[in-house]
Amino acid sequence: MKGWKVCGIVTINITGDDSMMFQVPATSIAGLQASSGGIPWFQVNVEGDEETEIEELESKLRPIFDGTNNPIPQQIWTTDEFEEVCNFNVNLTQPIVKLVPGQTIDAIVTGALRSDYQKTRIEQMAQRLGIKSFCPLWHHNPLNHMRDLVNHGFELLFCSVSCDGLNEDWIGKKLDMSSLAELELLAEKNRFSIDGEGGEFETTVLNSPWMNRRISINGDTVWSGQRGYLSINEATFDE
Repeated sequence: MKGWKVCGIVTINITGDDSMMFQVPATSIAGLQASSGGIPWFQVNVEGDEETEIEELESKLRPIFDGTNNPIPQQIWTTDEFEEVCNFNVNLTQPIVKLVPGQTIDAIVTGALRSDYQKTRIEQMAQRLGIKSFCPLWHHNPLNHMRDLVNHGFELLFCSVSCDGLNEDWIGKKLDMSSLAELELLAEKNRFSIDGEGGEFETTVLNSPWMNRRISINGDTVWSGQRGYLSINEATFDE
């Protein structure tokens, strides 16, 4: 909307059990999202240790941001390569283009809403990399943010829940005005953030205004009694 050229989408894949900074479940779906939008994609494996995860991310992003103006040949993820990093079956009816080292990139855009911990660490990393950091959703009203997602045509799926008030029925549920109204009541009753900014839930995007094809996923609910997540078995583009 600002007329900027989107050079690529970077996804952080946590190889450990958890992370203070980044989402854990269903992140590799971003590769299909990028493909649907015709945007190159790069996945960074980070262990998730609080003391080292930003340093790990920075070291793996630096070769990409230290680019030149020379033409870069296009590289494509094969199905086997993508399935190896995402750990579920995919039906790639259109290519996933790799974001490769040598790009000329001058800024990074992140989706933090209110976490000073996240925003500050990303900004400090961007400063060390010599690029700008832009956080367009910063301090958006939580309820208005969720309503805007529905009103602007984003199709979101709850892929994990981990707070009082959200049971296993929410895993795999889609965000619409009906489920948002229910979520609003539960958030008020149980005193959790309606936008999930405190880690109460995680979502993944199946369709959006910038995507050309919708994603379908099949999976199983893994529930531990108080929290759970969607274990994805297969993902594909709708015909």
